[in-house]
Amino acid sequence: MSPLSVLRVALRALVRNKMRAGLTTLGVVIGVGAVVAMVAIGEGAKAQVQKAFESMGTDLIVVLPGSQSFGGMQGGFGSGQTLTWDDLRAIQTELSAVRGAAPQLRHNTPVLGDGNNWATQVFGTTADFHAVRNWAVELGRPLQAPDVDGAAKVAVLGRTVAEQLWGEPTRAIGEVLRIKGVPYEVVGVLTPKGQSPMGQDYDDTVLVPAKTFMTKVQGGIKQHIPGSILIAAKDGRDSARTAQQVTALLRDRHKVPDGEPDDFQIRNLAEMANAQQQGTQTLTMLLMAIAAVSLLVGGIGIMNIMLVSVTERTREIGVRMAVGARPIDVLLQFLVESLTLAVIGGAIGVGLGVGGAALLTANFGWPTVVRPDVIALAVGFSGVVGVAFGIYPARKAAALDPIQALRYE
Repeated sequence: MSPLSVLRVALRALVRNKMRAGLTTLGVVIGVGAVVAMVAIGEGAKAQVQKAFESMGTDLIVVLPGSQSFGGMQGGFGSGQTLTWDDLRAIQTELSAVRGAAPQLRHNTPVLGDGNNWATQVFGTTADFHAVRNWAVELGRPLQAPDVDGAAKVAVLGRTVAEQLWGEPTRAIGEVLRIKGVPYEVVGVLTPKGQSPMGQDYDDTVLVPAKTFMTKVQGGIKQHIPGSILIAAKDGRDSARTAQQVTALLRDRHKVPDGEPDDFQIRNLAEMANAQQQGTQTLTMLLMAIAAVSLLVGGIGIMNIMLVSVTERTREIGVRMAVGARPIDVLLQFLVESLTLAVIGGAIGVGLGVGGAALLTANFGWPTVVRPDVIALAVGFSGVVGVAFGIYPARKAAALDPIQALRYE
């Protein structure tokens, strides 16, 4: 028989038992739908983690000062003053793997504008901050080198601060913002960044020049940085190797003896992002494994029903063999039937999985990413399941003795 004839006979046999065929495919539908939906949820979570860490800055490394003892109590990292402005300049000029570096001095304080007040975080930094944090301005202009060198009283606002004080961010440009009673000209509004992985609002921020911060907002020892240093690795460079270069440079500059602990701490956000993504990937694989069990159960259902079908159609098989059908024709017919059930179930399952992922996003705000390769893999695997679990019933049908089959009641 030609392949087209085999397919026609197989489809005719399935149509004769619509209810049985529908129930048989149900296990495959559930399995494939679960695989597609679970992977979409896992990939969405992975993409959200990646987006959250990218919003901090591409390949960002944070250098914190060391600890300091207060009345016999040892403070944590950041409590001491071990980083200097000379350290910052050395990082910027002496390390080939560094794309940029900027200080980050922080102070929480209320700010006033347009008759309104808002408690926010004020950062003192330099013009390199925008490139290091990958954070451009949406309105106006960013901080510039002359602002920092001249200790200008200018400010760049996050969107949240601009909206809270002026309602509309466009109204903030050129207006006066007061920090601790000192007037600053608003020269720019940053592009929205959203929330950090810990739920902090990045846009609840005010940027001012570092020198202005040191003299007007929060003082400190002039040669030391009362905050942290943000470092961006060059594109294509391994951030871990960049962190090693920074560590070696600072240990040498601070004259830390071999075997002694660092008097600073380095946090590599790229490594943190990778750890988060690996955890999400592990969860995704676990969900896929659970869903794959459903698909295997569906395959067992196909085999069970095909065995029942062979028993019920024994006389039909005998008649076909008596009029010239070869065992290979019978084998192919039952294989095509099981494969058709599996592929149809897979296609329906893909639709349910994609629809389920879309419903989760629409109703609960869960991020989902539907991957075409996963869809193709799920449908292909369902076909493999159909063939694998259809081989035994098909071989059993092909091995029937035509004379005995014709006598079967």
